Amino acid sequence: MLSIDRSLYDAIVIHARKDHPDEACGILAGPAGSDRPERHVPMVNAERSPTFFRFDPQEQLAVWRELDDRDEEPVVIYHSHTSTEAYPSRTDISLAAEPDAHYVLVSTREPDTAEFRSYRIVDGEVTEEEVRVVE
Repeated sequence: MLSIDRSLYDAIVIHARKDHPDEACGILAGPAGSDRPERHVPMVNAERSPTFFRFDPQEQLAVWRELDDRDEEPVVIYHSHTSTEAYPSRTDISLAAEPDAHYVLVSTREPDTAEFRSYRIVDGEVTEEEVRVVE
């Protein structure tokens, strides 16, 4: 189960809406080994595409170095889907490289609602998990 603070949930949805019609992406960082997201780190979609995302390699290197310096890890890795459901694509599954991370997808295909779902992706196997929003 992903337990997420309302402010972090809202920050992801706002980022996804702001970048629409392109996919948005970023992470929620938390203390290493805690499984507790605490800090929102919006990132640039280097592809600037409505159908694909990729972290900018230089930005990702800088963010991952900062995580190391702060003794943090990417607890949540998120991106949006702009015209499909919030479910990992084959490409998303093949690129999932953090087995301990929660992979959050937000669909912005409906203008008034955001579909927000979380998954664990390990060795190509996708398992949806409950999302608990903490006020």
